[in-house]
Amino acid sequence: MFYDGYHFWGMNLIWWFVWIFFIILIFGWYTPVSRRYTHLDILKRCFASGEISKEEYQEKKNILADDLAKS
Repeated sequence: MFYDGYHFWGMNLIWWFVWIFFIILIFGWYTPVSRRYTHLDILKRCFASGEISKEEYQEKKNILADDLAKS
C-alpha cells in the first residue's frame, strides 16, 4: 500500500512545502486590526508626547471630527 513511501517523497512532500509556505506567508505578512491606528490615535500620541500643544490638539481634533461628520 502507498508504494513503500513513494507518495511521501513525490507530490505529497511538495504539497507540504507549498502549504508551509502559504502558512508562513499569511501569518508573516498579516497585520492584525489592533495594530492599525486611526488619525485620532496618532493625534493623541503626539499630544501625549508633547509634540503639539493643547490648543493644536483641540484644533486638529475638531477638524477630524468635522471631516468624520461630513463623510
